[in-house]
Amino acid sequence: MSDGTPPAPRERKNLFLWLWWTYLWRYRVLLVVAMLFMFIEGSMFGLLSYMMKPMFDTVFIGGDGSALVWVGAVIFGSFLLRALASVVQKVVMTQVSERSVGDIRNDLMRHLMTLDSAFHQNFGPGYVMQRIEGDVGGISKVWRIIITGAGRDVIALFSLFGVAMTIDWRWTLVALVGAPLLVLPSIGLQRYVRKFARQARDVGASLSMRLNEVFHGIVPVKLNRLESYQAKRYRDLTDQRIRTETRASMGQAAIPGMIDLMAGIGFVGVLFYGGGEILSGTKTVGDFMAFFTAIALAFEPLRRLGSVSGSWQIAAASIERLKELLDMIPELRDPEHPLPPPTGTPRIELRDVRLSYGDSPVLRGASFVAEAGQTTALVGASGAGKSTVFNLLTRLVDPESGLIEIGGVAVSDMTLADLRGLFSVVSQESLLFDESLRDNILLGRKGVSDEQMNKVLEAAHVADFLPRIEGGLDARVGPRGSSLSGGQRQRVSIARALLRDTPILLLDEATSALDVQSEAVVQAALDKLAQGRTTLVIAHRLSTVRHADKIVVMDQGKVVEQGTHDDLLAQQGAYARLHALQFAES
Repeated sequence: MSDGTPPAPRERKNLFLWLWWTYLWRYRVLLVVAMLFMFIEGSMFGLLSYMMKPMFDTVFIGGDGSALVWVGAVIFGSFLLRALASVVQKVVMTQVSERSVGDIRNDLMRHLMTLDSAFHQNFGPGYVMQRIEGDVGGISKVWRIIITGAGRDVIALFSLFGVAMTIDWRWTLVALVGAPLLVLPSIGLQRYVRKFARQARDVGASLSMRLNEVFHGIVPVKLNRLESYQAKRYRDLTDQRIRTETRASMGQAAIPGMIDLMAGIGFVGVLFYGGGEILSGTKTVGDFMAFFTAIALAFEPLRRLGSVSGSWQIAAASIERLKELLDMIPELRDPEHPLPPPTGTPRIELRDVRLSYGDSPVLRGASFVAEAGQTTALVGASGAGKSTVFNLLTRLVDPESGLIEIGGVAVSDMTLADLRGLFSVVSQESLLFDESLRDNILLGRKGVSDEQMNKVLEAAHVADFLPRIEGGLDARVGPRGSSLSGGQRQRVSIARALLRDTPILLLDEATSALDVQSEAVVQAALDKLAQGRTTLVIAHRLSTVRHADKIVVMDQGKVVEQGTHDDLLAQQGAYARLHALQFAES
């Protein structure tokens, strides 16, 4: 934001003010234009009701035919102006609403990606998607309703009640005699609506998470015949949402219903009070029709304003949840005084690193060195802490104690962008997007020449299968790369890593899910990728790391052995037992 911009969101307690200063303020020029046309539209209500007096007293009762032309022209002109103003303000407000909601979605998306891994472990993709799409979408139309209500409807009420007051202020007070009866019930209804609106949003998030889990795991669902079980769980959540949405809607609808009740009381009062004055000749029929029209027209914007309060409560439930997310501050942040990242091919060292997840220790004083330009393999049973080492190196988590250095610089002393810019990662699960093959390799990188791309495709063995894909590099790979085989997806990941050209390579079970033929091709590509880089490999199959420069054996969060394949076999220790076990299994 530019200088002079109001304070940040977390400094404001009022939700509407937070929305205004954070997202609507930047569109204030468009809002002024919209409010101007809302003023025109709203004031036409007052003009129309006022014209009832000359229409009845001068034209119909007075019999002045010449006045019919100008009365009709004014009434038609009021409708024409109102129509034009309505179109303009709706178009402008739609633009403001869509732009500001797009800003919220973009900010929320960007912010959620900065939150720590623990957040994303606790809240699945369905929950996050509901926040970005469902909660933000719930705000979109409400903004237009609120601002339109504050503009057009408030102006309409002022103009209409102004006309009513000029005719007879006592009639106006009688018409509004039921207004005080609305105050306490309205407050109670607003709290009721917000409560159930928040519950409905929570259930909506659960529904999104259920869908996400089912369709990401559709194969196990089918194989285990879980269709009926999952359908029942989804139906139960749907029924719960229906109940909460119905209760919220009931409270929301009750507010304009109470306004109708107040209107009925007011009209009956005016009919009895004002009717006598008309019969006695104190007031004219034109007075009554102008007053009646003004009050009748006033109750429609009043009903809309009553609905706004209910709609605002529903939106407030979403805004509260969004603000809670935007106010979350990640624990893993850049240091205040960062150091530059190391240059060249760096050496990696862990010294007495300890980490626990809750009460469960994961690393218990792990120490080892991965020499610059060499391949170091991490092996051990599941849960030994191998993947945790990768998470610590890239600062997805921070250790409780100990030191992790890359090229002599502690990982905590670098910015996250600089640190993660040192790594290329190829894992068992290749992350591909439903975009073209080219886009999945480039990942937004600009200025890559055809010559560079061809070299990468050759080195990663993508060129081997590319001619068999219709559309070549411009072919879409499907959701999560579903149109490619496992080996092809891995080769795309390797091409991506080659293009990044980082000094450190992390390989996490990169070939464990492949068949023998695919594994041979992918392993050849990985060998090319590892040349001239400091490489760390996690592997369960020891045959894939027997040629590593160093093998680090981990057990229960500790480094228990280090050395080459032959040296570790000769020691007849933990590595030899793992090797013998795998050899026996094979």
